[in-house]
Amino acid sequence: MIALYQIIDLLLEVLWWIIVIQIVLSWLFAFNVINHHNQMVNQIVRGLDSFTEPLYRPIRRILPDFGGLDFSPMVVLLLIYILRGILLPQIFRSLIMGGA
Repeated sequence: MIALYQIIDLLLEVLWWIIVIQIVLSWLFAFNVINHHNQMVNQIVRGLDSFTEPLYRPIRRILPDFGGLDFSPMVVLLLIYILRGILLPQIFRSLIMGGA
């Protein structure tokens, strides 16, 4: 049971870092620090976008339109924080206590 908890926690941490990297890359693109014509960087950004877009899509439907600002990555990061810090430990604690 502990191994399952650690795997889920690790996957959530990896997802956290993927989203943070995606946010930083989008800022670098927005401020023209990274060249838009660099093929390798474009492939990385497209790969990250295709990975995270299914997570953002339902949140974008719920959030109001803020113009050019997209708060869905921040909402996903907040949800991951809540999952890792509050919900996941409580769920596994109740499973361990209930199974004993």
